[in-house]
Amino acid sequence: MIRVLVAEDQSAVRAGLVLILGSAPDIEVAGEAADGEQAVALARELRPDLVLMDVQMPRLDGVSATRIVAGEGLADVLVLTTFDLDEYVFGALRAGASGFLLKSTDAKDLIAAVRTVAGGEGIVAPAVTRRLIAEFAAKPVREPAADPAVLRELTRREREVLSCLGQGLSNAAIAERLEMAEATVKTHVSRMLGKLGLRSRVQAAVLAQELGI
Repeated sequence: MIRVLVAEDQSAVRAGLVLILGSAPDIEVAGEAADGEQAVALARELRPDLVLMDVQMPRLDGVSATRIVAGEGLADVLVLTTFDLDEYVFGALRAGASGFLLKSTDAKDLIAAVRTVAGGEGIVAPAVTRRLIAEFAAKPVREPAADPAVLRELTRREREVLSCLGQGLSNAAIAERLEMAEATVKTHVSRMLGKLGLRSRVQAAVLAQELGI
């Protein structure tokens, strides 16, 4: 069973999410949070596999809550967002979120996204990832750019995989482009994340965009 904590301040939306997730035979809603502080407290108490985290919440916003949950290794975080909140999304991804999901996503895709992130794949909806990364990268940089020196630890193949992640490609698409087995891609991704000290593929995608590779 995939144990999920749903963090959403709008009660009607939260109830809908709980209803949808509860309909899946392999997903259990372990708890519900109406704000960021409650999300962190319940994550510490319940230790769910995944937190479905809204970005804009009272008391503690979703980005800050994600930073705590991911930083303490309490659970994977799947961020709920809309396109007009893309900067908040990238803040959450930098904070350690494993992926993101649009609030307009239908029930089937919501369940699939939870399974995807819980399974360690990380990037949900690659086409959406590419669009958000492109929009974010086109805006003025408000934070110090990443240091290119971090790439020195990577092999040539790992750099190629990192570049593909920056384009929002899935493991299967990377395997096809670089002409390697999908299992090999997964190995490269895992080693690369370890060398760069990152928690998720999406963090790697953001780094690739910041470094322009």
